[in-house]
Amino acid sequence: MKIILSTLNAKYIHTNLAIRYLKAAALPEFDCELAEYTIKDPAFNIVSDLFQKKPDVVGFSCYIWNINETIAVIRMLKTVLPNVKIVLGGPEVSYDVHEWVRKHEEIDFIIMGEGEVSFKEMLRHFNGEIPLDKVPGICYLEEGKLKIHAQPPKIDLREIASPFRFEEDLPHLGKRIQYIETSRGCPFSCQFCLSSIEVGVRYFNREKIKEDIRYLMNNGAKTIKFVDRTFNISRSYAMEMFQFLIDEHQPGVVFQFEITADIMRPEVIQFLNDNAPKGLFRFEIGVQSTNDLTNDLVKRRQNFEKLTRTVTMVKEGGKIDQHLDLIAGLPEEDYASFRKTFNDVFAMRPEELQLGFLKLLRGTGLRLEAEKYGYTYVDISPYEIFSNNVLTFDDIVRIKHAEDVLEKYWNAHRMDNTIEYLVTKVFETPFDFFQSFGTYWETKGWSRIGHQLEDLFRRLLEFLQTVNHADLEVITSLMKYDFLQGQQFQPRKLWWDDRLSEDEMKDVYARIKENPSLVGEEFEAMQITERELFKHSLIIPFHIDLGNYEVGVPQKKTGYLFTYFRNGQQPYFSTFN
Repeated sequence: MKIILSTLNAKYIHTNLAIRYLKAAALPEFDCELAEYTIKDPAFNIVSDLFQKKPDVVGFSCYIWNINETIAVIRMLKTVLPNVKIVLGGPEVSYDVHEWVRKHEEIDFIIMGEGEVSFKEMLRHFNGEIPLDKVPGICYLEEGKLKIHAQPPKIDLREIASPFRFEEDLPHLGKRIQYIETSRGCPFSCQFCLSSIEVGVRYFNREKIKEDIRYLMNNGAKTIKFVDRTFNISRSYAMEMFQFLIDEHQPGVVFQFEITADIMRPEVIQFLNDNAPKGLFRFEIGVQSTNDLTNDLVKRRQNFEKLTRTVTMVKEGGKIDQHLDLIAGLPEEDYASFRKTFNDVFAMRPEELQLGFLKLLRGTGLRLEAEKYGYTYVDISPYEIFSNNVLTFDDIVRIKHAEDVLEKYWNAHRMDNTIEYLVTKVFETPFDFFQSFGTYWETKGWSRIGHQLEDLFRRLLEFLQTVNHADLEVITSLMKYDFLQGQQFQPRKLWWDDRLSEDEMKDVYARIKENPSLVGEEFEAMQITERELFKHSLIIPFHIDLGNYEVGVPQKKTGYLFTYFRNGQQPYFSTFN
């Protein structure tokens, strides 16, 4: 019996942990082949590849990001392989199972929830070892009638087989994100999240997890992401794992965690600030909303004061990048309230701020209460909302405009000095800048065309030329400074037009050759030759004194910016008259 475990990942760099757990669980009796694709791959190509493998059984792992593409694949696959057994599993098909099997006749079986036991028993049934009624946790149609089998008892995760020891994965470990879980379940009951459905938290064997991490690192893995819903729910467990990762990490490896920030104690953060190498850890923190009523309605317990303390303390430590999440469209959070939520969170200056939009996922409490809050939403994956009783579709569209430029201009960190000045000195609040610029971006049609780095600077400047009371001399100087900070070599083309005349350039260079200390004692100590000076430096008009520069509070002073480019290092900067 030829068995294929497949999925369509969002990107090539992703790996699917679920099908690897199923493969490990099926061994040694059944040896399943893994076949991963992406949602960008043409369905015909996927079907062609699967067809050539001549499978008897194909299982697909289904999520909101791949279900539509997966359905297209299985329809085609059943056409060319009418006798193949199609088995679906995953969070997207574990709920409303009656709808899935009735609407899509190509689906033979759905495995609901945790699948390791059910999948292996189903393979035993296909192999003629047990009757179908002995297979737990499945749904299917029999003579037009829906059949649902009770789920098996929860697996003892301490005894589960490792999903990481497959030879076919070895060539890819360093090229893709490796996902690992040390627990299943979530202690919280957030009504927009599927994790709220599973009661309680179960842990894997700690020593086995450590061995898996050692194996991944020893075989080239560079990015390892923990998928635990709340990695730090047990302080002692989190501390043990943090210590292990600090002690045994290898150069270039990064670990990412989802943490609940308001339960992380200061002594834990201090331990990380004192002991973790810079860049080893990355935290993802779901804030979602700072509106107390909204959090109560979705049963989300959160102490924003303690969350702020954690995020601030981590940021001040300078060791760990933080990714904070927001959700627009939660109950009773209107446009003004979301604006406040955004500004509350942006005030902490996270390295990344993800602005997401509520999706009414199948099986969640909020989807069941959609009518109560007046939700209208797309009834196909990913089930994103159009509006609710306090947020119009126009509001949603405006917030989406903010999201677009937030990603390009803040999360990409292409011009941090400029953005800091704009959100503190030019616009009333950070949200007002991102939303206003985002709407301008949309009206110009820029969201429908590509862009190079220089375009991002030009487009921001074009927008700022429409803003009253914006000191464009200061702003363009900050933009030039940001642009040049990202260069190791003198750029071949500059996005700005104001340049020194040839005579002025000769005069300035003559002054620097005669007196190198004009641009700083540090530069004088470099003892740069005349040839190197002309080849690797740039002098431009400038309106800020970098000698007294504080981020967000530039001192205006007209003169020159001298930049000396150093391969492999940040450029050397100096301002002078």
